[in-house]
Amino acid sequence: MRTIDDLDVKGRRVLVRADLNVPLDGETITDDGRIRASVPTIKALAGRGAKVIVCAHLGRPKGAVNPKYSLRPVARRLGELLEADVAFAEDVVGQSAQSTAESLQEGQVALLENLRFEPGEESKDDAARRAFAEKLAGLAELYVGDGFGAVHRKHASVYDVPELLPHAAGGLVVAEVEVLRKLTEGAERPYAVVLGGAKVSDKLGVIANLLTKVDRLLIGGGMAYTFLKAQGHEVGNSLLQEDQLDQVRGFLNEAAKRGVELVLPVDVLAATHFAADAPYEVVEATAIPADREGLDLGPRSRELFATKLADAHTVFWNGPMGVFEFEAFSGGTRAVAEALIASDAFTVVGGGDSAAAVRQLGLPEDGFSHISTGGGASLEYLEGKSLPGLAALEG
Repeated sequence: MRTIDDLDVKGRRVLVRADLNVPLDGETITDDGRIRASVPTIKALAGRGAKVIVCAHLGRPKGAVNPKYSLRPVARRLGELLEADVAFAEDVVGQSAQSTAESLQEGQVALLENLRFEPGEESKDDAARRAFAEKLAGLAELYVGDGFGAVHRKHASVYDVPELLPHAAGGLVVAEVEVLRKLTEGAERPYAVVLGGAKVSDKLGVIANLLTKVDRLLIGGGMAYTFLKAQGHEVGNSLLQEDQLDQVRGFLNEAAKRGVELVLPVDVLAATHFAADAPYEVVEATAIPADREGLDLGPRSRELFATKLADAHTVFWNGPMGVFEFEAFSGGTRAVAEALIASDAFTVVGGGDSAAAVRQLGLPEDGFSHISTGGGASLEYLEGKSLPGLAALEG
């Protein structure tokens, strides 16, 4: 892939596809991690005299204008981080976008309104998507893909625009790909992967692929209960995907056949119901009462997981170990994160809820080797899939 160092940007309008999909409470940004991750590329381009036009999506407005998903609060925060004014276009490719782009001076930055307000951005119809991409490309002379969290989507701003303009990968995308290559091609052993989150079905492909590459696979979060059930254990009212039991039994057999150590919880916090203040007790993971649901790793499981990570030289972690949003059930996720911080291993946090948990729990981000900005993109890369946005940048 070409990088921004390969582009002559001075005095030219550069369209930067960033990932600014941050959580909002009204107009308040509750986690600005993705905005901060986008700043270095934007700053580098502006510093070289580019006229920077940033485009991004927020939420799922489904191709219609919805003030709830406006990027205006993001423009304000981006300006604070850049310590410079960021012009905000009231639309994506309309009159406001065109006049904003044309009025930019060297070193100035503008942000377009939410890409997903335009139905062409996510259209499955190639012609409709291409028509929108042509309007978007018409705002600029060069394109930089830096929205790693969106590179697994075949969207106009990610896939089609690079075909229409001279293009390069931004620093964030370059860094993410370097880390993922290290995980897939040259991981130092022992190599451990920690997977959590709610559903096994979200991670079928990545588990299947990782079983051919890793030494140890630790399973926590809601998905662990489908594994426990597949072993024949009672899981009570815990999250369970009955339709995935055969698939999971296959994973258990494949792990045993390949000599991959598959680590499951040995005890859990079993609550009476799903709530922040729900009464709970510590029970054996293999004997969860019928009227209880597991919401986090128990104390012995936390110690077990930390021990299994202590001697690893490479660790990839994606997905919380419990309902970390509830303080009472955040201890398992904290234990895994702290084990990674204490480790001398090359440690990668795979974006999404895992990255959010690190920040919500107040843990030092520099305690990890890398925190990805793209959970879904990271998983699909590790699954061995070709990502449309990366393929477009390589073209």
